[in-house]
Amino acid sequence: MAQPVSSEGNAGGGVVPAPVPTPVTAGAAGATGSVTPVPAPVLYRPNVAAIMLNMENNILVAQRAGLKGAWQFPQGGVDMGEGWDDAFFREVEEEIGLKPENIQILDRKGGYRYEFPKGRLKYGVYGGQEQVYYLCRFLGRDTDINLNTAHREFDKWKWIKPEKFDMDWVPRFKREVYRHVFRDFFGMEK
Repeated sequence: MAQPVSSEGNAGGGVVPAPVPTPVTAGAAGATGSVTPVPAPVLYRPNVAAIMLNMENNILVAQRAGLKGAWQFPQGGVDMGEGWDDAFFREVEEEIGLKPENIQILDRKGGYRYEFPKGRLKYGVYGGQEQVYYLCRFLGRDTDINLNTAHREFDKWKWIKPEKFDMDWVPRFKREVYRHVFRDFFGMEK
């Protein structure tokens, strides 16, 4: 379940500490001497996401490459030692080709978490992602948006009214985060 909190402080570009895996193997001994395993805590990969608004207050959504009907906000991981804002600008350029001069940050909120489906780990250690969402004004022209990037993640993009976003476009494990994001940034229930 998403746990949105204010992202002041570290979201302003501070360095993100590298999470350290802490395996938990201890358990409680039962009457027979058996040990009940205690599950390891979930490690969340730091992640940034972009809610881009054009001058008509439509939002930019992009369709995942090769996944017809899977639309989402551009997002990506924060590299070790990288600040949140630096990661945000890097990811937006890598995924949709926008330069910082095409973007004005209006707001940011963090603490949105989701877990990957059971048994799936990112980079072998992360069981989910913790995101900071950036609400931005797009200052450029539509022709500035370029999906033909080195690591193409999207094959289409479009502007839509926030109320037209369909939760069925998002994988089930991300939907609760998207519901919180739409409530927190747009005051709407999805």
